[in-house]
Amino acid sequence: MSNDLIALAGNPNAGKTSLFNAITGARQHVANYPGVTVERKEGYYSHNGHDLHIVDLPGTYSLTAYSPEELVAREVLTTAQPRVVINIVDASNLDRNLYLTLQLFELGIPVVIALNMMDVAEGRGMEIDVVQLSQKLNVPVIPTIARSGQGKEELLTVASRIAREGAGSLSPPQIPYGPDIDPVLQEMEEKISAAGLLTAFYPARWTALKFLESDEEVVARGRATAPELSAELEKMVAKVSEHLRKTLDTYPEGIIADYRYGFIAALLKSGVLKQKHEADRLYLSDRIDRVLTHRLAGPLVMCVLLYGLYYFAFTFSDIPVKWLQDGFAALGGVIESNLAPGLLRSLLVNGVINGVGGILGFVPIIIFIFLGIAFLEDSGYLARAAFMLDRVFRTFGLHGNSFMAYIVGGGIAGGCGVPGVMATRTLRSSNERLATMLTIGFMNCGAKLPVYALLIGAFFAGNKPQMMMLLTLISWSMAFLVAKFLRTTVLRGPNTPFLLELPPYRLPTARGLAIHTWERSWLYVRKAGTVLLAVSILFWALMNFPRLPESKKAAFDAQRRALAAGPAWQVKGVVAKGTDGTASAIDAEEAREALRYSVAGRMGTALEHITHLCGFDWRTNVALVGGVAGKEIVVSVLSTAYSMGRTGDRKNIPLGALLAADPAWNPLVAFTLIIFTMLYVPCVVSVVCLAKEAGSWKWALFSVVFNTTVAFVMAVLIYQGGRLLGIGI
Repeated sequence: MSNDLIALAGNPNAGKTSLFNAITGARQHVANYPGVTVERKEGYYSHNGHDLHIVDLPGTYSLTAYSPEELVAREVLTTAQPRVVINIVDASNLDRNLYLTLQLFELGIPVVIALNMMDVAEGRGMEIDVVQLSQKLNVPVIPTIARSGQGKEELLTVASRIAREGAGSLSPPQIPYGPDIDPVLQEMEEKISAAGLLTAFYPARWTALKFLESDEEVVARGRATAPELSAELEKMVAKVSEHLRKTLDTYPEGIIADYRYGFIAALLKSGVLKQKHEADRLYLSDRIDRVLTHRLAGPLVMCVLLYGLYYFAFTFSDIPVKWLQDGFAALGGVIESNLAPGLLRSLLVNGVINGVGGILGFVPIIIFIFLGIAFLEDSGYLARAAFMLDRVFRTFGLHGNSFMAYIVGGGIAGGCGVPGVMATRTLRSSNERLATMLTIGFMNCGAKLPVYALLIGAFFAGNKPQMMMLLTLISWSMAFLVAKFLRTTVLRGPNTPFLLELPPYRLPTARGLAIHTWERSWLYVRKAGTVLLAVSILFWALMNFPRLPESKKAAFDAQRRALAAGPAWQVKGVVAKGTDGTASAIDAEEAREALRYSVAGRMGTALEHITHLCGFDWRTNVALVGGVAGKEIVVSVLSTAYSMGRTGDRKNIPLGALLAADPAWNPLVAFTLIIFTMLYVPCVVSVVCLAKEAGSWKWALFSVVFNTTVAFVMAVLIYQGGRLLGIGI
């Protein structure tokens, strides 16, 4: 690690990510911490010739390792040993945010406080004496407004100076923990220092505090390093715990937390914080919350917002989608003009350009939806939606925190099932967590959007936003119903309580929205350029081999010769059934016959014995098999399959128009395919992630079989029911 490493630490919703984006801009990258599926953000910044390596720690309320985020934040602070920690503190919630600050002091790392969201605090009538706060804590305190970049330069100047010169005279206060804890704490600290127990990673006092707080990770390390000393320390903790239980009916961790909050309360009452407005004044955010979290008005507002998002995405993406589709068509035309007919040209045009281009053509829609989701996230609205829907989730046996897992997984079309599954880690009940993981696959992830966009554009072009809204409602309804079924059968158990902090409302910045949209969009494009490209080429090969036998080729050649010998009426009965007696029709029929003879064609044809109940033909079957790897591949395979049968003027016709003109397709078949795609087996990566998070392949395989069964039953009901009503006949 660089000696110039600076860590950003803070509570969730304190503006940490906004500050990170303001500092690093485009010079950042996102990955996961080794061995832990927790997002890791790192970036770089050069300040007055001094290069800074910035790491954005996961948002956390404390450094006691109750969650992966807390454990990761603590491990980075103790093992990477940053030169400075910039602690982002929400100025409008000092009493809560300073709790983490005190724990950072105990780690002994130099701290600079970024007193963020000063505009929000002032809007709430708060006056903060920044100078006095800095003096009482004996650390630099810099007022900032991260979303606008205000205070950034001063903050970096101070942090950079401390990183170069050291902490100097900084000596933050040491918190006393009362007559019951302090004597034991001091004795434990002396024993730990003398033995050097974990002192290479942690200060001795901090290790003693972790033993008193029964921190499992630190205690386990202590036992592995010095079993005898650890046993002695644990006896001391047990003794003081028994004393506190008898005298105060509490435990050491409770006393420690009380004294920290007591220190914060005394600090704020000493003149650091003054409230200008009356205590009963209703803030603007509270007035907005009365509407957005109302049990009746809240859901209506949410539906209006989602409809507005879909309207915005589909309306403004029409032109760029057409540009991309025309561009890929033109590129295919250039290759066809410069390469002789053969496998190489077919691979490039049908496998690569039409396969991957069929997916990338819908990127503008995805970008606009990601932009809308980023706006809802950054504004603070999604937390309100989770709070509002907690009652609904509990009705179906889920937890309020399941909402955020659903949203990440595609509750608002455009998410991804993998981080959605990982987001269930916030659920403490194993049954609620499993029920959420098993139903996230019903959400409309970004991989399903190209399928929806293709079929909605081809068959429901006049009602695009309405259709997306309907699909969102269907996906949530199916998830709720299946979750209820699971929670009343294989995953029975009580519901756990739901507690959620509502972050302040903020007006998202253009820079923040751009960064969040770019991160998600680039991941999608990168996936299309790597995994989906490989799968597209694979399915092109499956559609091309084995080649049509020479005997069948000879039959088609004979038809062409007969056609060339005289007028079509003279050779009627000689040309293949289903053609119109023209050369292009014979070419198209030969291409279709070759497709049916290929591995993919045989596989799709075999599945028709079952899928005809859903209205799916062999090409759709092949596309759905490919969709197991990723739902975008449904579009890619359909595009490849239909492009290989195109001849003459039909080469430049978009896939959607080809489907709309195909007698085998109609709005009922299209809607049935949409619902099947929505519900059937999650993608391979999601299944692997589910197995890892659930701790067993049993639940992953259950998800594969169960979801596909639900999808097939629903598809049959929709298609056969529609036909009984005269739809699609």
